[in-house]
Amino acid sequence: MGLARQVGRFGVVGVAATLLDYAVLMALSQLAGVPVLYASAASYVVSLVFNYAASMRYVFTHREGMSRGREFALFVVLSVIGLGINQVVMAACTAALGASAFAVTASKAVATAVVMVWNFASRKRWLDAPAR
Repeated sequence: MGLARQVGRFGVVGVAATLLDYAVLMALSQLAGVPVLYASAASYVVSLVFNYAASMRYVFTHREGMSRGREFALFVVLSVIGLGINQVVMAACTAALGASAFAVTASKAVATAVVMVWNFASRKRWLDAPAR
């Protein structure tokens, strides 16, 4: 698969995962009163599970010789690093902007952009089968 097509598919999966992440974040933080950082972590984990299934089916090619268990474990490790990046960005942005719905939305937009770059680059490097 060409890089442009792969990036396009990554974008589609990413948009769906982001919408899921955002919906869970807002439901927990704004409707259920869960503190923003806890809500953000929970929403990230929900979108992570969706993202793994969709990414490994539609975006990246399974590496021969890598078990699905190892693939998932590596995906989780890379995503936990992404979660750390997400949390640092969310904490910094909400410290500066506050915890209103607008501030949380703006903070999440910034965090999403930063984590998106990490996610594609790290998954391309360590999970995608080399081009033949």
